[in-house]
Amino acid sequence: MIVPMKKVSVITQAQDAGTTISRLRRLGLLHVEHQQPPRGDDVASLQNDLSLVDACLRILSEPEFLQRPPPEVKNTPGDWRFTARHIIDSHKRIDQLKEYSRNLSARIAEWQAWGDFEPQAFQELAQKNIFVRFYQIPLKEVKHIPSSVIVKNIRVIKGVAYCAVVSREKVEIPFKEIPLPKMSLSRMESRLVEDGRVTEAIRADIKKHSCLLDCFFDIRRSLAKELEFHEALRGMGGSEAIKYVTGYIPDDAADKVLSLAREEKWGILVADPSAEDQVPTLLRNPAWVSLIKPVFKLIEVVPGYHELDISLWFLLFLSAFFGILIGDAGYGLIYILLTFWAHCKFGNKVKEKSVFILSYILSACAIIWGVCTMTIFGQEWLRAYSIKPFIPALTDDKQMRSLCFLIGAMHLTIAHIWRVMVQIPAITALADVGWILILWAAFFLARLLILGIQFPAFGLWLLIPGMVLVVFFSNPRKNVLRGAGAGLGTLALNLMNNFTDIVSYIRLFAVGLATVALADAFNVMAQSLGVGGVIGGVIRSLILIAGHGLNIILGPMSVLVHGVRLNVLEFCTHLDVKWSGFAYKPLQEEAV
Repeated sequence: MIVPMKKVSVITQAQDAGTTISRLRRLGLLHVEHQQPPRGDDVASLQNDLSLVDACLRILSEPEFLQRPPPEVKNTPGDWRFTARHIIDSHKRIDQLKEYSRNLSARIAEWQAWGDFEPQAFQELAQKNIFVRFYQIPLKEVKHIPSSVIVKNIRVIKGVAYCAVVSREKVEIPFKEIPLPKMSLSRMESRLVEDGRVTEAIRADIKKHSCLLDCFFDIRRSLAKELEFHEALRGMGGSEAIKYVTGYIPDDAADKVLSLAREEKWGILVADPSAEDQVPTLLRNPAWVSLIKPVFKLIEVVPGYHELDISLWFLLFLSAFFGILIGDAGYGLIYILLTFWAHCKFGNKVKEKSVFILSYILSACAIIWGVCTMTIFGQEWLRAYSIKPFIPALTDDKQMRSLCFLIGAMHLTIAHIWRVMVQIPAITALADVGWILILWAAFFLARLLILGIQFPAFGLWLLIPGMVLVVFFSNPRKNVLRGAGAGLGTLALNLMNNFTDIVSYIRLFAVGLATVALADAFNVMAQSLGVGGVIGGVIRSLILIAGHGLNIILGPMSVLVHGVRLNVLEFCTHLDVKWSGFAYKPLQEEAV
């Protein structure tokens, strides 16, 4: 659920502003709302330091530089700003050398055909009125060059003559002259080698600093907390004598703030937020429902304060969607084993353990679905042994598509039932009742048009009353005709969307089918390989690992693209959740 919030304003003397912010930060409950842009030299300096640390962390976190020391090794830089700038400057130097080396390699490739010579020698000849210039001339055109010059063919490549033209004066030749390089080919090659050595030396130097990665993370956390403090201080409203800080706290924490205000002798105002206030969102659910939080963090969505928290339904339906989309007990088992490995290796380092539990649950759903359809690293190889699915209907294309439509109708119906419950006793709740009737009419229409299943006679008795309810109760007004006109517009805009939203759930069937088809295809490919012995076994193993590995990698991506979309887009559109919120982040001291 979304926790109700209170808006709090704390008033203090200007000379005590810093102490007030410190005490509020120690309390750790107030989400600060700046009353003015937090500007100042201290804020700007901290922001610059943060940018410096972030740039340094990005470099040290790159795979080519990441070289962590054993856990017992503790490294701290003496002057971290100097060290950070050194790392950043070194990285820039590597980029410059890489760019110069790319250009130099291109120049070497360009002059390879001309051979090695010293450009300075030709410049000295030019001072003595002996001009040597270079041209690329079509071979058949060389004979047309004036006889007053000497033409030396150096090399012919693909019908093009690489020529050196020698003359006592500059003679115009109707071909493009190739400018002399700045250095000889041998010098370019030695310079390229030298730049490679310098680059490796700089890279090795940056690698030595990778042991400071954890230290820089600590510095970043400290700077972020310090910046948060100074921004809260600079963002206070008031005058030269009086300052006040405003923000939001959970409703059940008001007594703690009031008690602190009495202790510190602050002026304080606690009130309900107004409709215009930008209130942060704090989600508080039972532990088993909060398992879905890592998904919300991953896709970076937060419901608005006045919206609804879909955590419960998101968890339930995402679990079902994961099972259908992955649809293979073998893959589900591999996901569980990978989760168990990650849990053992990183469990002590991760504060939020819910990500592991969620992964276990989702993987178990894939196993359950795979067992029901008897899909274990594909289906066909099991059918060869006359192993049949526990629920044959789930392997029938027509029935599976019908099930997807049914899941969609139920999913979206839950959204509208929820809206009805929220709006009661308002008369607008009847409009959502109308949309429920229209949704089920759309369900029967989808089965008719896509599956050829007869549209039931009572379907019209769902559609017509549903349309009437939407038209008259979507925008009820004193003037019934105007309200009906607005409702008619709402119906026209959303009627077709209900049908397409139901149909969009067929993606569950399509992606699940594609996963099984890909697994079966690689199984058949490995089985039909006409090579025996050890070599044949190795090749078959590689084919199976490649095919099933591809499915295992793409599976979670398909869940993100399709399973999450059905919850975040289709379901939330019908529930009128726009994800317009931002997370509650109280001013607090860094946890020890």
